[in-house]
Amino acid sequence: MASHFCYPGRELDSLVEARNYYATILKYFRPYVGARVVEVGAGIGTFSNFLLGLESIEELTALEIAANLFPILSRRFAADSRVKCINGHLHHDLPAGKVDTVVSVNVLEHVENDGEFLRAARNLLAPGGTLLLFTPALPALYGSLDCQFGHYRRYTKAGLAKELQSAGFSLECLRYFDVAGVLGWFMANRILRRESISTSDVRRYDRFVFSWSSWLERRWEPPVGKNLLAVGRRQRTTGE
Repeated sequence: MASHFCYPGRELDSLVEARNYYATILKYFRPYVGARVVEVGAGIGTFSNFLLGLESIEELTALEIAANLFPILSRRFAADSRVKCINGHLHHDLPAGKVDTVVSVNVLEHVENDGEFLRAARNLLAPGGTLLLFTPALPALYGSLDCQFGHYRRYTKAGLAKELQSAGFSLECLRYFDVAGVLGWFMANRILRRESISTSDVRRYDRFVFSWSSWLERRWEPPVGKNLLAVGRRQRTTGE
């Protein structure tokens, strides 16, 4: 079911430069990625491209609701036989119980009814399948950039855990991510009230700050972070 929604944010082209950032997210996700994968909110395919570097993936369904982003996504992977691009919704466009992994990177915060989204993701998964989530953290950081990007909320660790468990997931991993970004995001979002992120800012942060801070985080889980990374597994019920 095609959508007429258009994504209002202007940051996606800039975030292509966050190579270390996306590669690090994938390091946490990699052990949980199955053969049949659905990426929800694939955007222009930036994280999809990282996912396709995994040999475990046999087919990737890239879902994107935004009418202004879908043509870019579709053209990018037109020649890749493993990829199917769909301009539509998680709730309506895929059969239930047939997917090994659902990936949602910077999407849940855009969904008004996030509980409904999580339940739809669970229903899409085969028993024992995994949901891989990456989402903004710390409600106190909510500001101008969140508004411009169409975010309904930022999450606490306890709040996201409760949402996932209520939707029928057991938690395999839940941790804060990017502690070094907390101060910079607060300055840009709450003090300077910026409405966009420049390509040069993303490139500098990714190369000169995140490259070393992420190395530390892999060895020491931070008590806070700009984002939350979660892995939920669909709980098996009687008869599955």
